[in-house]
Amino acid sequence: MSQSPMVPSSVQFADRQSSTEETVVRDEDAIQDLLDAFNDAGSRAILDATSDEALSTNEISEACDLPLSTAYRKLDQLTDAGLVEERTRIRRSGKHASEYARVVEDVVISIDSCGEMELRVSHRPCADQFGGRFPGAPRDERTN
Repeated sequence: MSQSPMVPSSVQFADRQSSTEETVVRDEDAIQDLLDAFNDAGSRAILDATSDEALSTNEISEACDLPLSTAYRKLDQLTDAGLVEERTRIRRSGKHASEYARVVEDVVISIDSCGEMELRVSHRPCADQFGGRFPGAPRDERTN
């Protein structure tokens, strides 16, 4: 039986009021997806822009000075990596729109004495109530 690539646990941080959900990622593909996302300046700008409030793709494109097509592509990558989540912005007009919010607080990379790498991902407390998922989980698992 293979070891699960992610091990969720609850951790209390000294400088935070509430406990934060933490995921340990050991799967090499999931680690690479996260590192690829952090290696991209546009993706980092999106993570920064969505840290305080959920934004639509148009708002992200404008705030990050990215072409709209690039913003969509990067949002897909960030969503697949579990760093942002797509939500629905309800409008009175009935034309609901997608918006995106960052769902992680911290990502810490560790390498043990055997050279094995793992990432510890701390999720924001409200992520699960909006359908947040763990990094590395296949996209279709969100709909179950």
